[in-house]
Formats: sequence, structure tokens, C-alpha cells
Amino acid sequence: MCGIAGEICPKGGVTGEYAHAAQDAMRRRGPDQNGLYLSDSAVLIHTRLCVVDIENGRQPMSCLSDGNRYVIVYNGELYNTAEVRAELLEHGCEFKGHSDTEVVLKAYTVFGSDCVNKFNGIFAFAVWDEKKRRLFFARDRIGVKPFFYCVKDGKFIFSSEIKGILAQTNEQPQIDVQGVMEIMLIGPGRTPGYGVFKGVEELKPAHCGFYDDDGLRIYRYWSLKDREHTESFAQTAEHVRYLVTDAIKRQLISDVPIGTFLSGGLDSSLISSVASRVMKERGQRLQTFTINYKDNDKYFQATKFQPNSDSDFVGQMVAYLGSDSHMIEIDTPALVQALFNAVDARDLPGMADVDSSLLLFCDETKKHVTVALSGECADEIFGGYPWFRDPTVRAVNGFPWAQSTAYRAEFIRPEFTRQIDPNDYVQDKYLATVRATDKREGLSPLESRMKEMVNLNHHWFMQTLLDRKDRMSMYNGLEVRVPFCDYRIAEYLYGVPWEFKDYRHYEKGLLREAMKDYLPHDILWRKKSPYPKTHNPTYLAAVSKRLEELVWDTAAPLWQIVRRDKAATLLNTANNPQPWYGQLMTTPQTIAYLLQVNYWLETYNIRIIS
Repeated sequence: MCGIAGEICPKGGVTGEYAHAAQDAMRRRGPDQNGLYLSDSAVLIHTRLCVVDIENGRQPMSCLSDGNRYVIVYNGELYNTAEVRAELLEHGCEFKGHSDTEVVLKAYTVFGSDCVNKFNGIFAFAVWDEKKRRLFFARDRIGVKPFFYCVKDGKFIFSSEIKGILAQTNEQPQIDVQGVMEIMLIGPGRTPGYGVFKGVEELKPAHCGFYDDDGLRIYRYWSLKDREHTESFAQTAEHVRYLVTDAIKRQLISDVPIGTFLSGGLDSSLISSVASRVMKERGQRLQTFTINYKDNDKYFQATKFQPNSDSDFVGQMVAYLGSDSHMIEIDTPALVQALFNAVDARDLPGMADVDSSLLLFCDETKKHVTVALSGECADEIFGGYPWFRDPTVRAVNGFPWAQSTAYRAEFIRPEFTRQIDPNDYVQDKYLATVRATDKREGLSPLESRMKEMVNLNHHWFMQTLLDRKDRMSMYNGLEVRVPFCDYRIAEYLYGVPWEFKDYRHYEKGLLREAMKDYLPHDILWRKKSPYPKTHNPTYLAAVSKRLEELVWDTAAPLWQIVRRDKAATLLNTANNPQPWYGQLMTTPQTIAYLLQVNYWLETYNIRIIS
């Protein structure tokens, strides 16, 4: 994986003045190699994390086709490289190495913008056409790899991360009232396509486009489409089994050490089990990585959403796999301090300790491997979250993981809520997504609603988790792959009826049945448990102390957008588990989130404009 950036001005005048600043800003994404391409009309910037074909995969990479030069910067991984390469060989292409970068570049020279329909992978890339003075850019179907951009003074500026945009514009960052509403009402999520900073946009998943003398043109090339499902349950389970195992096996290709994250839950255990069998066939032993928190065994309390501790099951899976297990323990002081490193990684306030713990976990994991596989997105695709299954929550007209708009709005200074009504801001986005859901005619009310739920999760909640995974891992130069994000799985499961997904009335019952030969019984049918977080009371005490100090600092930038009296009240109700963002973020994480917002405003020197 890598960092990419660039500045395009077809009329000329590109100097690359800030190219090295952008490169430095992305250095953590690509610590192994870096490169620049500079012409009068374009600068392309790259930092590389070497994973496949270390010598021949250097970027920016160029090639000649019909007398024209094309130059690419690419961040990602293709999982069908061999198939696309074979097709390109039939078209007369020749290859210098075996990197997927070269395959993507040659595919564009042969198929043009249609090349994206050939790819199965996670990617964001840009190709400069020297003759036409035109940039083509694209992002993968699910949105695993990031791509931000802005259009300013006739220039198209892009980057893997917002910090790369800021480095190239070299101006004081700004947010307006909409940016405030994003942070306080949507955060740590983000409206699809919106970059929060004034002028910064995000290329949405499954979109591609051009920039040239005619300006900016963006197209959607893929979406979730409903279809009639004609397979029996047994056939469906077999189909799922093939797709899941094939996705995992494809993502085990690497020229550097590789491992898996293992929580003891269904998704990571399935990936680890398939991976372990593949590694054994290669004569190798799988390395697995597990996160834990100091004294969690002492303070853990079972809840409806987290009925048991992961540690009870990890040992069972390690014994089953025979893996080389790494247990990474995180203590409160490091967890709190990493809250701010996590903002640096994301360029935005995030999921509090849910982010910072992953950042620390990835840092330790990188000491052993360069690539890891993780279980994100199975819940969104197979319907595993509580809000898929609770009829009361499912029926509520709003984002099921963030039914806290009124609570959040209490914290916002009134000069902002007078300009934009908080409920309208959130509800309009929810309704737009629901209306855009593709549904066949004649569906039952339940089936129709489940399609909406999948679409909501796909475009919102899942994107927050993918943002988190990319930034926290790449901050440490670790490539994390997510096999359940194989677009073939999402595409197929969208058409599968809820009755099948709800097999035996279990979360992800279809997935469990399809993969039953890969896991011990207790792991296979274990009740879903969310991402592990600390239960140590020292964490709440530590973040509360920091916010209390901030409340006394009347000059803190946080109070430009947040009511100081409400923050003080939050400290007095610290034991009230009021959700901010589902069960992952209750009061301790809300306190930590406000600390992150303050750090973000201060460190990024953000100016708030009307």
C-alpha cells in the first residue's frame, strides 16, 4: 500500500513547489520508497510501502502506448492480477515485472476508463495522459482505499489523505457551519463525498473521473443492485462458502510477511482458519495478532451487546489453528495519549479509543508482519449488527447506530444551530440514502426494510470503519486487507433474502452455516461481540481529568463550537452510558471525542468561518 498525491493544471504552470511537503505528509503511508513525476502540467507524488515486486513496482510508473506516455500513481492491491494480466497479454501487452501497479497501468492503456470494471481489489489511483493532458482517477467499489481532492484556481489537487491536500494548498485550513455539523452530528462518520474541511471533497467509492481542459467529470461505475434470488438455501450457503474462501485465499498473496487479526469472534476466526490452512500447505505457520487491555479480566462486565470477553475464546482458536500467537496488551496511559496520534492519522476526530487502540495494535503488529487480514464488514454485508435484528430499532426513522441527534445538538453552540437545524441536517441525509436504495418490486415490508438497512450500513457505518482501518494501519506502515469487502460478496449477498441471512435466527446465520467446517462449535455459534474496548475505570478517570482541565481553559478552541457548560455537565454524568455512536461510543468515548475535537482544531490551526 502507498500514499498518492498530485496537482494537475492542463493549461500549464505546475511548479511542484509543495510536492515534497505533500510527500513528507504521507511518509508514514509509504516508508519504503518515494518518487515524483513533474511536467509543466502535472506533478504526481508517491510514497510506497513495498508488498509485491519490490524492485519493479516503483512509482510513479510510466509506459509508452501508441507513441503516448502514461504515468500512474497507485495505492492498493489487485486480487485478480493474474486474470487481468492474462487478458492484457492477449492484447499484446508486455510486462517488466509482476506488480499489480503495472497491470493497472497497462489495463488503462488498453481499456481506458472501463478498466475499473476488470479489477477485483482495493485501490485508488490516478493516470496522467501526457498527449491529451488529461488525468484519469478511480476508487475501488467498496471504498477501502481513500482519495480526496479539491479544485482550486484551475488546478485539480488530490491525495490519499487530507493532510496531503493541505500540504499542497499551503493555506490555513477552514471549516464552515456545515463542517461543524459534520463533526458534531455525523462524526466520527462522514457524509459520503464530503471532506469536512472547506473545499475538500472525497471521491466516493465505485466512482471514477477525468480532469482536463474541460474541467472535472465524475462517474459512478458500480452500485448494489437488487435481483431475484433463485438458489435454494443449500446452494446459497455453498455459493457463500466459495466466495468467502476464494476472497481470503486471493488476499494471502504477498512478497513480505503476512498474518491475521484474531479476536476470537466469528469473522476474524474464519479468516484465520482459512489462512492457516493455506499457510500449512505452503509449509508455513500462520501468525495471529490479538488485542487486549490491562486488567480487562478484572473489570469486564457482561452486557446485552457484549455478553462475554474475547479472551475466553482466543486461546481456543489459537489451539485449533496451531498459530504463532501474539497477544498485544494496551494500558490506559498509552491509550489516552494515542487519542491524539489517531487524529493525526485520520486528519479528523475519530472513534476515540476505538481508533487509538487500533493504532497502537497496528504499531505492535508491524514489528512482526507487513500485511494483515482483518474481519471488517461482514456485519454490514451479512446483517450481523443488533439494529438488523431488533424490530424496534429497525423501525426507527433514522440512522440506527446514531439515534442521538437531540443529545449531540445540546453540545453545539446556538449560533450554529440557528443556521442549520440539527434534526433536518441528519434526517435529510438518512432519507436520501433510503430513497436511493435499489429494490425490486413486490418485496415484503420486512425485505424492503432490510435492503434499506444494508444500503445505509454500506454507505455510512461501513465507511467509518474502513476509514478507521486504513488510517490507523497505514499510519504504522501496515497494510490491512479486508476479505469480506470483496465486491463479489457484497454484490451477491445484497440479493439474498433476509430469511436466509437470518438462518436459525442467529446473527450472520448464513455465514455460520456456510463456513461450519472451518471452526470449533463454540466459536462458530458464539454470540456476536463488538470490537473490544477497555473496561478499566482508569481510562474514564484519565479522559475526564483532561476534559475537566479543558473546561477551566476558556481560551481552548473547542469552545468555539461546543458549549462549555454542557461539557461540564457531561463530566457529572460520566456513568450514564448515553450512546454517541452506537455501543462503541458511550460516555467515556464522548469525553475522549471532545478532547480529539479540541486537539484537531488547535493542531491543524483551523479557522471557523460563517
